[in-house]
Amino acid sequence: MSVAEKTEKKAGGLGETVSVVIQALLLALVIRTFLFQPFSIPSGSMRPTLLEGDYLFVTKWSYGYSHFSLPFSPDIFSGRIWGGEPKRGEVVVFKYPPNPSLDYIKRVIGLPGDHIQMRGGVLYINGVAVPREKVGQIDNPDITEVDRPVDVYRETLPNGVSYDTLDLTPNSVGDDTREFVVPPGHYFMMGDNRDNSADSRFTVGYVPYENLVGRANIIFFSIAGGASPLEFWKWPTQMRPSRLFNFVN
Repeated sequence: MSVAEKTEKKAGGLGETVSVVIQALLLALVIRTFLFQPFSIPSGSMRPTLLEGDYLFVTKWSYGYSHFSLPFSPDIFSGRIWGGEPKRGEVVVFKYPPNPSLDYIKRVIGLPGDHIQMRGGVLYINGVAVPREKVGQIDNPDITEVDRPVDVYRETLPNGVSYDTLDLTPNSVGDDTREFVVPPGHYFMMGDNRDNSADSRFTVGYVPYENLVGRANIIFFSIAGGASPLEFWKWPTQMRPSRLFNFVN
């Protein structure tokens, strides 16, 4: 083989490699934009449903697409394309209204037009108390983030969706609120860790439909102790095998 042939073959091989890399990046971009987006839980506001160190997939098609669905959220169009309405009780990733560069994750509690209020730790939707049953206590700091037993209550929304909430502090500031009236095109979000959640009762406010990113779907990895998934040497002691591939409810 001549020098020219070797050079041509080397150039051709490099070109193929670059082409494969570009195609792989474009495919990953399409998947992330239109299908699934990985998301890590940054805080304890959704305990006990979601824990810090949970890594999950968010389905992007669940509510259609807004400009927030695109990488870097370029403001190139308004509204939603192929929009679908979120259902009460779904766990949703959305852009924080005061600062859309931040992603938040909470549960949809109030739909447009709803009247939402907390009274004595009980959630009221349109003047009707949401059934709330004490189901026990959790004495596991990895789940509760505190070194003591914590009461757990199961709420059941009007559409039948049930989930557990933590009651870290009885008679906390979030247990009694004013009545919120959800505006058209907006949603009222709350964390399951009711006494440790910055949600629509406080700084988040009403979340515009346009700010929804997608529905939390499945946990694909979970690691405790603030460890990174890349620290594989910590997996034997810090990984939470029981949480892997659990659907988010």
